[in-house]
Amino acid sequence: MSGTMTDWDLRKLRVLRTLDRVGTVRATAEALCTTPSAVSQQLSALSRQVGVELLEPHGRRVRLTDAARVLLRHTDIVLAQLERAEAELDGFARGGAGTVRVGAFATAVPGLVVPALSAVREAHPGLNVRVHQAEAAEVYELLAAGEIDVGLSLAAQAPTGRDDRFERAGLLTDPMDAALPARHRLAGAPALRLRDLAGEPWIYGADGPWRDITVAACAQAGFAPEQAHVASDWRAILDMVAAGLGVALVPRLAAAGDAPGVALRVLHEDRPRRHVVWAVRAGSRERPQIAVALRALVDRAAALATANVQFD
Repeated sequence: MSGTMTDWDLRKLRVLRTLDRVGTVRATAEALCTTPSAVSQQLSALSRQVGVELLEPHGRRVRLTDAARVLLRHTDIVLAQLERAEAELDGFARGGAGTVRVGAFATAVPGLVVPALSAVREAHPGLNVRVHQAEAAEVYELLAAGEIDVGLSLAAQAPTGRDDRFERAGLLTDPMDAALPARHRLAGAPALRLRDLAGEPWIYGADGPWRDITVAACAQAGFAPEQAHVASDWRAILDMVAAGLGVALVPRLAAAGDAPGVALRVLHEDRPRRHVVWAVRAGSRERPQIAVALRALVDRAAALATANVQFD
């Protein structure tokens, strides 16, 4: 064989396959929108490359040699495999294949990330989705390091100043509700205000965004909360509230689902809230896999926003 496998031109192999299908050089030229002489030249070149005769005279026509039929058998396998490769690559191009990694702070995972990525997996079963739980401020470090592709953080945790490494936008406004013990005297009070809880023992973290949000909201309502207990895990905070140890401000995302023994009250007058943002590395937003994940997160956030309006 005078040429290597990589010398073979797929177009020449398709010409040979077409000739076998339609029977004559002229019909092959018509099928491929070219000339009979071009067909003959392609087949002669292929014959030289593979080192064997591919055509033999048959009356006034030509027919394929046994060697040509062996080559065609392998050609069909090669072309079928290439079709599969193109189909898989098309999946990447449409965002239906590959991997996308989403990093998010803890309370965004169950109510926002999990439903969104479940929808992605249902619509794109070939796309591998991975979740990386992280602190809100850590999301940008993970993006910069290439550990995640999409990050969910809080607007208050965004890098200071202009940072051209990232593109970000608002995703969801997450209301903060007052969490009281179910048997608390104010659990059923009409039009509960934050300042009604000024004399209560409070539960919040020693530092971080949750502490900052609680202290700032209470300050805006005209008082400094008395921190009776220190906790930053929302499950633990809700359990402590249920046990009657104090009250807390709880993001609605964190309190999604049942909170036995806890009365969650909407603070209509105060309306404390935090702002959830998405972030990606600059220039990566249009990558199909990232675009698919972002669309799902935006859709889920819109559904939650509708639910929040109804809740309020």
